[in-house]
Amino acid sequence: MKILILYRPESEHGRQVEEFVHEFQRRHGPRRLEILNLDSRDGIATATLYDIVQYPAILVIQDDGVIQKVWEGDALPLMDEVASYASV
Repeated sequence: MKILILYRPESEHGRQVEEFVHEFQRRHGPRRLEILNLDSRDGIATATLYDIVQYPAILVIQDDGVIQKVWEGDALPLMDEVASYASV
């Protein structure tokens, strides 16, 4: 599984997401964490593919591309909750 974070770095939630990523990696290691800028080609394509409409978004994706869990919007989930999905 991998954890994918979609966000806009130059937005009001940019710093919050970057602090979440930094602290998550400090606590849990890299854990296949992938960060995508929503303004990039890959970010737009991924948001469209998974029908993400609120940002930031954190997705836990299985190796076959199926979404295991999604969190959307300003209220970020608990880091341990994200890590528990990713360790399955």
